[in-house]
Amino acid sequence: MIAKLAGLLDEIDDDSVVVDVGGVGYLVYCSTRTLSRFQAPGEPVSLIIETHVREHHIHLYGFPDATERNWFRRLTTVQGVGVRAALAIQSVLGPADLLNAIVAGDTKTIARAPGVGPRLAGRIAGELRDKVDDMGVPAPAANTGGHEAAGDAVSALVNLGYSRADAHGAVAAAARTLDADAGVEGLVRHALQELAS
Repeated sequence: MIAKLAGLLDEIDDDSVVVDVGGVGYLVYCSTRTLSRFQAPGEPVSLIIETHVREHHIHLYGFPDATERNWFRRLTTVQGVGVRAALAIQSVLGPADLLNAIVAGDTKTIARAPGVGPRLAGRIAGELRDKVDDMGVPAPAANTGGHEAAGDAVSALVNLGYSRADAHGAVAAAARTLDADAGVEGLVRHALQELAS
């Protein structure tokens, strides 16, 4: 199995790149967010690879880091989410934004991805909500209204025994309600009210 490719960018297409590794060109499918990192053929590139082997083909999917690769893996565990839908979601949402949307149950944000309707977005949020604690994404800054204390508030709730997913969702809801100068205590107090309701 191929786990990583490092070489020179040979071609860029709408949904893929060709990476030249020692004279061998590897076709690698990527999200548009990943593709936007590349400038022009000839530049050095390095991608974390997810290899899919099927009866009639072998496809390589490339990611800038292991966190994005792990999100791809997690997304494809949801019924109805194939590799194309997973890449479409990752084209629209970065890891922190995706985490925030899932824990907040924000299906509209998830459904912004082409080919992902409200029903599938709901399934993604529902199935992954309790499976995001190990995704290695820091407390999301998105949808926290500029609250720098959001990460500390999430940590405080986790220390009180709440799951990281529940803590993220409650703090995000609290941050959308409170002024940007609300401190950790205000966020925690409001988040606890969210969790109790």
